[in-house]
Amino acid sequence: MSSGVSWKLREEVTVRCSKTAVDAVVTVTLFFALGIWLVIQRYKTIRDRAVLFYWPAPPEADPDYESKYIENPSLDAHLSDHTLLPHGSARERKYITSYDPATGLHLKTFMADSARDIETKIANAAAAQEEWAFSSFADRKRVMKSLKRWLVENQDACARVSARDSGKTFLDAGLGEILTTAAKLDWLLDHGTRALRPEARYSSLLTIYKRAEVHFEPLGVVAALVSWNYPLHNSWSPIIAALFSGNAIVLKCSEHVIWSTLWFVGAIKECLRACKFNPELVQVVCCLPPEAEVLTKSSVIKHITFIGSEDVGRKVALAAAENMTPLTLELGGKDPAIILPGTDLDRYISIWMRGIFQNAGQNCVGIEKLIVHQTQYDELYDMVVRRTKELRSGPVLAPPVEGFETYADVGAMISRDRFRDLGRVLDEAERNGATIDTGGKPYVHPYFGSGSYFYPTVVGNPLHDSLLAQSELFAPIALIQSYETVEEAIELANGTKYGLGASVFGPDQTYAIQVAKKIKCGMVSVNDFGVFYLNQDLPFGGTKASGYGRFSGPEGLRALTNPKAIVSDRLPWLIQTSIPRVVDYPIPSLVQSWEFVSGMVAFFFADGYRARGRGLVKLVNAARTNVIR
Repeated sequence: MSSGVSWKLREEVTVRCSKTAVDAVVTVTLFFALGIWLVIQRYKTIRDRAVLFYWPAPPEADPDYESKYIENPSLDAHLSDHTLLPHGSARERKYITSYDPATGLHLKTFMADSARDIETKIANAAAAQEEWAFSSFADRKRVMKSLKRWLVENQDACARVSARDSGKTFLDAGLGEILTTAAKLDWLLDHGTRALRPEARYSSLLTIYKRAEVHFEPLGVVAALVSWNYPLHNSWSPIIAALFSGNAIVLKCSEHVIWSTLWFVGAIKECLRACKFNPELVQVVCCLPPEAEVLTKSSVIKHITFIGSEDVGRKVALAAAENMTPLTLELGGKDPAIILPGTDLDRYISIWMRGIFQNAGQNCVGIEKLIVHQTQYDELYDMVVRRTKELRSGPVLAPPVEGFETYADVGAMISRDRFRDLGRVLDEAERNGATIDTGGKPYVHPYFGSGSYFYPTVVGNPLHDSLLAQSELFAPIALIQSYETVEEAIELANGTKYGLGASVFGPDQTYAIQVAKKIKCGMVSVNDFGVFYLNQDLPFGGTKASGYGRFSGPEGLRALTNPKAIVSDRLPWLIQTSIPRVVDYPIPSLVQSWEFVSGMVAFFFADGYRARGRGLVKLVNAARTNVIR
């Protein structure tokens, strides 16, 4: 074999060995990288997995729970019946009694928080927030995911607790409490990070060399004062928003639902504990109205969300003004549903019934009045009356009674406190020509006479300026008004001081949307009712006397943060801001400095290339002249 052939063979063997070695290295590297990737994914899976925690239903939520039935149930029932007070109660303290408004069953009597108690809770929240402010979105999402899993797996317990304390039905609890809360948790998990991560903003030609960003920083400790109509959702919604945005929160619940709120919030605190975070991030205040100003006037509180009546909302706004605390106010409404001519009434009657009588009418975005064309008024009125007469009122959590089926379409109202006012406005409307063919008065349940029931009611064509047509009823009352023209229907819809939600129904969706745009409110559903709240990407809130500000959606989440603008150089090694001599202190020449600035304004902002060119010439000449001098 010649030396040339031998050399070629050795070269070929060497190349093949080199390729084999390279292939082996590449294979090992790929397997090593794959192993690292799998470890990371495993870690992320474990990190992001929902944490299981145990929070059992309280015994009072059991249908067979036995306790005292209060003959005349009220928040201060213990004042006349000292047996309702807890053992060892302090005479100098104030107490609040919780009871089932559907039956009058005594649940518990709680010691109300004093001013000092509230201050301590605010301080505890502030201390816990210092560390939570630096938590990662992964940490916050783990809490949200754990809460969502617990909520879904404990629907039955949540519905029973909500029904026991507010008198609502299981169906109303499922739709208004559990469904909406799960939707909010889902939105936070899917989109909350996007809403709060640093956001790049545009730069103009003048500052094109700068990078502009907005960072959304936690405020610290925020507060929420919420109403009683949805004890689960109204407590969880502001809490999870506050936690996800890096804040601590002090929740002031309604005196009517202290028992259920403490249990619902207790689940969140237990979740935080299970996830190795400080449960003191969430505080619940249970107090009477005079002590609430300790919270609303606190300089530690950096934002307040209020859900409730207009009168109380004004007081909260005045108190918050003392420290210029920003507010989100949701003050209820008189939500109209405009039914356009030619609408198929049979198609939508079930939606209208649900919109009116959901939660016994105690629903801030419930339908308060149906506005229907005069050609369909009689038909709609008869349909609503007929179906309303078939509604059954009663408790869903009650011990078995012979001959009585524990089932109800409409639950109890929260208390009897408003029965007299409802009777007064209904009587006034009837005296002035309105028709009431069913309901119109309190309902005394044959087995649970202490329940706070009001007959489902239908009122036809009350005067537009009557109290019935102008005020928020928050009761199981269907109000039906007729109109001749669509313009008149819009005037009826806009003719109250409120502007929260609304609905428009009609056979032509395009036209219905045009009408919806003319209603002065914060939210409108087309051929539906209240569906805007199931989409948690949308801001929730109203205008006029319905309040201001928004919760839910990116707007609501960002309202709980300080949006901080941060501007930096894109290429700091290449270009940064410099001060030309012509405008540097001390100013060499007032005339030349003005020529420079006016030329700069013309160059960057004048209309047309010629005007900008003249500005550039003016700018350069001013700078040259100054340099030469």
